Amino acid sequence: RLLNIITSLPSAERALVERIFDVNMVEGKLDPPESMDSWITERFGSVDAIKNQQVVRVTNRITFEETLFNPLRSNRPQESRKSSINIDINKDILRDPLTFTPMDTFGRVEGKYCITASNVAKYDGLHGIVVFSEPNPLQFTREQLVDYIDTAWRWAQKAQVYDKEAKYFLFMWNCGYRAGASLQHGHAQVLLARRRHYAKVERLRCQALQYLKEYGTNYFDDLFEVHNLLGCGLEKDKVKIIASLTPIKEKEVYIIGKELNQSLKDRTYEVLACLRDQLFVNSFNLALIMPPITEVEDDWQGFPVIVRIVDRGDNESATSDIGTMELYASNIVSCDPFKVASVLKETIEVS
Repeated sequence: RLLNIITSLPSAERALVERIFDVNMVEGKLDPPESMDSWITERFGSVDAIKNQQVVRVTNRITFEETLFNPLRSNRPQESRKSSINIDINKDILRDPLTFTPMDTFGRVEGKYCITASNVAKYDGLHGIVVFSEPNPLQFTREQLVDYIDTAWRWAQKAQVYDKEAKYFLFMWNCGYRAGASLQHGHAQVLLARRRHYAKVERLRCQALQYLKEYGTNYFDDLFEVHNLLGCGLEKDKVKIIASLTPIKEKEVYIIGKELNQSLKDRTYEVLACLRDQLFVNSFNLALIMPPITEVEDDWQGFPVIVRIVDRGDNESATSDIGTMELYASNIVSCDPFKVASVLKETIEVS
């Protein structure tokens, strides 16, 4: 229904949507043998349902992010997934971080519900972890999540004093093996880069500056406005939330704020809790990106604090959610962003 929504908008609003998004629909047809009837009916409801399939291709003209949606895939029966992670206490080296983890050369940062350590196998020169006191990463409260972010921020400030050339902060949380975690015990990762931000963040900065130069408006404000016009955005306490129309994988959500303040941290908790409790997400990736933490020569005007969260599938599944298409072509997604947006609105607007 995305094309119908766009065509029904007033001309000025439609022009804004089409400035950022290109939407195309294509029909896929097939002729299955009768021998497949029972298998198809069991999985998709009926044989007729698969004979003519509509695929929606959504492309962000500014960033070239692109996702292919098949409504047939999103209509498959989806079972509730148990939000649990099994941790073997005998193999849990993070159970006692003071004993079993190294510290950064500039020391540790301790929060109320977590403590930092130095990452043994580093992505970058300054790369630490935030070890949660609660082993199960899915058992987080608002207060705990805020403490994880606050402790990470204090680590970044301490790391910057230690290395004044390091100015580009990244907070990331891989929750569960499906999301790339090497350890099940709850922990996040923190990095502080030199010279420039990490490549994909830097690319987004340059794209946003080019957009500002070409159209005279802030790309992130317009991105939210477009999602809001189409029913996939909401705003609470000056923080914008988007159910992405070009998700990298299932149920991707953007949280956008002017600064790393209490409202942004609260909205991050509310989105994560909604994904966990209402949309049955039990593994996810979360990234918090922001402008450099001290002055730099790069132009970061208008670049907000952005949290991106994406579902990585069922922890019990043996099938990877990323294949050749995602790596080298376009993202393939089965979950309808309009359904994600609907649940977010119902949950967050009243919380």
